Amino acid sequence: MAPMTATDATEPTAPSADEADRTAAAVAWELDPILEGATADELLDRADAIGSELESYRGRVATLPAAELAELMGALARYEDLVGRAGSYAGLRFAVDTADPERGAAMARFQERATVMATKLVFLELEWAEATDDHVESVLADERLAFCAHHLRNLRRYRDHLLSEPEEKLLTEKSVSGGAAWIRLFNELTSAIEVTLPGGLAGGDGDEPATVALEQGLALLQHPDRDVRRTAADAVTAGLAPGLRTRGYIFNTLALDKSIDDRLRSYPSWISSRNLANEASDESVQALIDAVIRRYDIPQRWYALKAQVLGLDRLADFDRNASVADDETEVGWNEATRLVLEAYASFSPDLAAIAQRFFDERWIDAPVRPGKRPGAFCAYTVPSHHPYVLLNWTSRARDVATLAHELGHGLHAYLSREQGVFHFSTPLTLAETASVFGETVTNNALLASLDDPAARFALLASTLEDSIATVFRQVAMNRFEDAVHTARRDEGELSVDRFSELWAESQHAMLGDAVEITDGYRSWWSYIPHFIGTPGYVYAYAYGQLLALSVYARYEEAGAAFVPDYLRLLSAGGSLPPAELGRIVGCDLEDPGFWDAGLDIVAGQLDRAVDAARAAGRLPAS
Repeated sequence: MAPMTATDATEPTAPSADEADRTAAAVAWELDPILEGATADELLDRADAIGSELESYRGRVATLPAAELAELMGALARYEDLVGRAGSYAGLRFAVDTADPERGAAMARFQERATVMATKLVFLELEWAEATDDHVESVLADERLAFCAHHLRNLRRYRDHLLSEPEEKLLTEKSVSGGAAWIRLFNELTSAIEVTLPGGLAGGDGDEPATVALEQGLALLQHPDRDVRRTAADAVTAGLAPGLRTRGYIFNTLALDKSIDDRLRSYPSWISSRNLANEASDESVQALIDAVIRRYDIPQRWYALKAQVLGLDRLADFDRNASVADDETEVGWNEATRLVLEAYASFSPDLAAIAQRFFDERWIDAPVRPGKRPGAFCAYTVPSHHPYVLLNWTSRARDVATLAHELGHGLHAYLSREQGVFHFSTPLTLAETASVFGETVTNNALLASLDDPAARFALLASTLEDSIATVFRQVAMNRFEDAVHTARRDEGELSVDRFSELWAESQHAMLGDAVEITDGYRSWWSYIPHFIGTPGYVYAYAYGQLLALSVYARYEEAGAAFVPDYLRLLSAGGSLPPAELGRIVGCDLEDPGFWDAGLDIVAGQLDRAVDAARAAGRLPAS
C-alpha cells in the first residue's frame, strides 16, 4: 500500500502562483502519520491479536466486576484505535481518487479483513445486553469505567433490536459484500460525474466546450448572470443523466436492505434506528420536523423577495443560490485562510491556534481533481491522532463558508480527543453544532468589517440562505427520504420517474409557488450521498443549525465569558447525553419551544436581510 504524498495529488505541470492560489492546487493532506511507521495490514495484525485476547472474556461479560470490565474496555479501546487508523488511511486515500484501482482494492482489503475480525467480537455487545440493570449501575458507578460509561449505557438501549449471535455474525460478515459494496459503487459513480460547459465557463478561453467535475458545475449556480446559471443547471442535468438508472437502482437496493434490517430488528419505522443512534426519540425528531415545516413561509418569503432583487417575476430552481452581490469576485486560498483564521481568533485565539495547524501541518485536502469524492467533510480518524478536512475548492465566496464550517468540525474533533475512542464522537444531532457556529462566527466577523450597504446585503443574504439550506432544505430532503422509504416498502421497486416525482413534491412543499421546479431539477436527488451512505442523516443539519444559532445567541448575550463554556462543550465530545451537553451552554433541548425559538432567529435573519436590501437600494423602501 503505497503512501500518499503531495505529488499524488497535483498535476504534472506546476501551475502559476496565482493559479495555484485560485485552485488551492498545493493543499494536499499528509496521511502517512496515521500509520505511525507501520502498514495498514500490520496495524490490523496487532488489532487481531488483541481481538483474540478479548475472546477470553466470552461467557463472562454480563457479570464482570468493575476492575475486569475496565481491563476489557481498555483492550477494546486499543483494538478500535488500531482498526480506526488502518480504516482512516484506506478511506481517506480512496476519497481523493476513487478511480484508482489500487486505492479501491486497498479499501476493500481493509473492509473485508476488519469485518472478519469484528464478527469474532459480536458476543461482547450481546452479553453486555444480558447484564441485569442493577449490575450495570453498580459497575458503571466505578470511576475506573468513566472513560466508557456513557458508551456502555448507550449500548444497552439496543437490547430490543439485537439478534442472536449467529445472526449478528452473519449480518456483519455479509455487510461488506452487501450495503458497503453498494455505497462504494455509488461513491465511485458520483465521483466520476462530469459536466460539459462552454470553455469560458469552465475556466478556459474561447467557446470550446470543456469537461469539468460536478462540483464546478454546481458552483456556477451562484453566478450573478442568469444565463450562466441556466447553462450550468442544464449541464449538470445532462451530466447526471447517463448513470441515473444505475444510481436509482442502488438507492432501491439499499432502501430494500434497510427495510429488511428494520424488520428483523423490530424497528417501528425507517428512521427509528437513526434516531436511536442520535440518542433522540422518534417523537422529539418529529417535533423538530413539524416545527420546521410550519415555518416554510420563511424560505418562501425570501425567495419571493429575492426575485424582486434579481429583477425576475419568479425564481427558477437554478436561481435559488444566485449571488446578490454586484460582482462575484473569486476568493483565493490564501485570502480565505486569512479570513477564516481571523474570524476564529476574534472568538477564541486558542481555537484559531488549533485551526492554524490544519493549514501548517497538512490536515486539509482542497483542490478539485478527477475522481475525487464530491462535497466536503471532516474525518475524525481516531482520538490518538488528529482529524482531516476534505474540500472541493472552486474559489467561490461560498467555499469560504464551507472552509469555516469544516474547520468547526475539525476543532470539535480535535478538542474531544481527550474523551478517548468511546466518547469523542457526538451523536449526529450535535455533530453540526461546532461547524455551524464556526460558520456564523466567520460571517459575523466579516459583517462587522463591512461599511458598504451592497456588500452588507450580499453577506446577510448569504447567511440567511445558509440557514435556509441547512434547516429548511434538509428537512425537505428528510421528507423526500421518508417518502422514498415508505413508498419502497409499500409499492416495491421505484422507477427513476417515481424518485423524481417524490423529489419534486418535497421540494415544492418547501418552496411553494415562490420557485419554479424545472424538469431538469427533478433528477438532482441522484447525486446526494447522505441518502445512500447514512439514511436519515439530513435532519441532523437542521437540528445542529438551530442549536448552533441558539448557542451563538448565548454568546452574543454573554460575550467573552461564554467562551469557556463553549470550549467545554466541544471538549466533552459524546461523553454525555445530548440534553446534558446542551445544558453546558445554557440550551434546554427538552423544552418543546426550543425549535420555535431557533426558527425565530432565522426569521430575524430574514428581517435583517430585507432591511439591508432596502438600505442598498435593492428593494423599495417600506
